[in-house]
Amino acid sequence: MRSFCVSLFALASLSVSIASPASAEELKVFAAGAIAPVVRMVAADFEQRSGIHVTVENATGGAMDKRVRSGAAFDVAVLPEGVLSALGKDGYLNLSSSRPIAHVGIAVAVKQGAPLPLIATVAQFRKALLDAPSVALIDPKAGGSSGIYLEKLFAQLGIAAQMHAKEVLVPGGLVAEKLVDGSAALALHQQSEILLVRGAQLVGPLPAAIQSYTVYAGAVGTRSGSAVAGRAFLTMFAGQEARRGMVEHGLLPEDK
Repeated sequence: MRSFCVSLFALASLSVSIASPASAEELKVFAAGAIAPVVRMVAADFEQRSGIHVTVENATGGAMDKRVRSGAAFDVAVLPEGVLSALGKDGYLNLSSSRPIAHVGIAVAVKQGAPLPLIATVAQFRKALLDAPSVALIDPKAGGSSGIYLEKLFAQLGIAAQMHAKEVLVPGGLVAEKLVDGSAALALHQQSEILLVRGAQLVGPLPAAIQSYTVYAGAVGTRSGSAVAGRAFLTMFAGQEARRGMVEHGLLPEDK
């Protein structure tokens, strides 16, 4: 029996119904895009074991931040650590329930069958960006962590003006889809999200010297009526099955 079962099966000992903002049999989870596939996998497992229906909604970290602050009802949030911490400090999340889950880096992709650019060094990566006629990335204004970082990186590499002229900015969702539909020749996005796009070819991660990892963590909302269920849900990310799923989706599990 997995180590997280103790917390999960503690739910069975409750003699009263577990209330949530939606219903007694539902847990609502907000997730950032890069980790959403893993959250959905864990949600399905949790639902099967607990009998509590789990709804997962996902968007960029910035969009989820706005949704939480607007007063939207939810029970658990799985978001970039910085966003999660700020929401906790402002009273929207119970930081005592917070736990790190996984981290993921930014990667480069091209359309399946296209030549693979050299990106092993910073110089090669910079050249690949300048050579590409169009480059897709998350619109920084949408609050996606990779887009925010890349905008700063382009300036650091001295190519901000050239990149602005060829950027294909995506407000949310899977950036690598722009490769498949022909809108862009190169895509930069979280590796976990690139792997979800059929027809996109992963070239590799950014060079180590300029790589940026986003750490994702989860916490229970302060207004949730299902805090016990929410905490039990979060413990499942420490299980072997969840950790395998993270690796399969291009994320690296955080230490327990």
